[in-house]
Amino acid sequence: MKRIFTLGADFGSTSCRTIAVDVRDGSIISTVDVPYEHGVLTENLPSGAALPGKRTALQVPNDYVEALTAGIHSILNETDITKENIIGIGIDFTASTILPVGKNFQPLCELEKFKDHPHAYVKLWKHHDAERFAVRMNDLAQGEEWIKRYGGKVSAEWMLPKVSEIAEEAPEVFKETVIFMEASDWIVAQLTGELVRNSCAAGYKGCWHKREGYLSNEWLKELHPLLDGIYESRLRGEVSPVGIKAGTLRVEMAHSFGLQEGIDVSVGMIDAHAALPGLGVKGPGEMVVVMGTSSCHLILDEHERKVPGISGVVEDGIIPGFFAYEAGQAAVGDLFAWFVKEQVPPSVHEAAQHQGLSIHEYLSKEALKLEPGQSGLLALDWIHGSRTPWVNMSLSGAIIGMKLSTTPAEIYRAYLESTAFGTRVIVELFEDNQVHVKRLITSGGIPQKNPLLMQIYADILQKEIIVDTCENASALGVAILSAATAGADKGGYDDVSEAISRMSSRKQKIYYPNEKYKEVYDELFHSYKELSDYFADKSSVMSGLTELKNRFEGGN
Repeated sequence: MKRIFTLGADFGSTSCRTIAVDVRDGSIISTVDVPYEHGVLTENLPSGAALPGKRTALQVPNDYVEALTAGIHSILNETDITKENIIGIGIDFTASTILPVGKNFQPLCELEKFKDHPHAYVKLWKHHDAERFAVRMNDLAQGEEWIKRYGGKVSAEWMLPKVSEIAEEAPEVFKETVIFMEASDWIVAQLTGELVRNSCAAGYKGCWHKREGYLSNEWLKELHPLLDGIYESRLRGEVSPVGIKAGTLRVEMAHSFGLQEGIDVSVGMIDAHAALPGLGVKGPGEMVVVMGTSSCHLILDEHERKVPGISGVVEDGIIPGFFAYEAGQAAVGDLFAWFVKEQVPPSVHEAAQHQGLSIHEYLSKEALKLEPGQSGLLALDWIHGSRTPWVNMSLSGAIIGMKLSTTPAEIYRAYLESTAFGTRVIVELFEDNQVHVKRLITSGGIPQKNPLLMQIYADILQKEIIVDTCENASALGVAILSAATAGADKGGYDDVSEAISRMSSRKQKIYYPNEKYKEVYDELFHSYKELSDYFADKSSVMSGLTELKNRFEGGN
């Protein structure tokens, strides 16, 4: 029997990971991770032109195509998979990754007149220079029903704040733009030549609703005069649900990749959201926490409920037939990495080296010796702003309880606990609004590499934490959906549910909560919420400090 494969391409913040998956059982035959040539642009453009402020995060779109091309070539060269046995390609991408394009989907940054213009490049999700436009949107939207679907606030990371930023600061780029696109839709357009906006990104990041459509032009004109009619002009395009075909691989791209022309290309979707089918989630009750540089919390339900502080609820946003909810934390892995890189003293480096451990391993080993509450420390995990529940990128990190006797391991543990407290806020927010969370499934590199962190999560949430050890859940998820897109006639599946049942990951480890820690963590969690309420709602200290810092950095 001939073996059939699909490809899943997971476009992250710094690289594209491409996998080849056996359609029979979901086994991953090959994985290739290719970094983007230019990485994330925070200080200079490729031309050398300087970038303003530290809240800028841009990318070069052609890096995406080159990374995918290299990944597919590696798979074909290093395995016995032939192009004739590949029936489809699925795409997932970091959301709120926005770029302006001209005719034939050409990025404006590729034009000579815009090569030195920051607003002509891709704005990555962590580009936060559009914060003031999100504030303007939120002020204008008070009392509007649509914003309740997004927890009451729009994030600076999303489509409209970034488009507004271009409209106000770079009208020449805005005027030249034919279409503003999510990078997920742009890469699909490169592959197929078709403009298809995926319901996942359009719903969560573009303020689209399956029944109500987009926001009204009257409202958009109040936000900015240039946004009048933008959904019919520069944000046009049919919105399609995930799990269906966007088009077929066009001749030029097939030749470039070394694949057959005409194979099916699925509608794109957000990277974290793609993890649900990859992890076997087909219905309500199971919250998936995708943990990387940031953290995304996703859960399905049969009803649309307006939950305050979340990032959105979208019908057919992940699995057809269900309402999919998103919440998140803006920094998890980034928080731990920052502490290890910038705050750890030489003595820790020396001790870790002496024991043959990485810094993370050494700090985890030392932090494991501490009982909950023993350090006397409490931290806020807002080092990159707050998504859920405050949706405020001006908020910043904090730690209280420091003494001259405080050790790096104590601080490290406090930061681990802070992210778990942030997740507990999200879980309780859903449960208080009738979206029930039976169990949590975590995915990503961090849960697999840091057992202490996962045990802390179990203890703080007092729930079982399931760590799926699949390292490519998102790429696997879109490869599964691609098999359903291709259909049984081509060797795939006619039903999304069947494809998930046959192909999803089954590699799991369970962390059980220690009931003896419930009381102390409940007490610490109460203090975490009290501290959060003060800095987010009752005090202007954090936002004032952010504004002052931006003045010196040339930010907004």
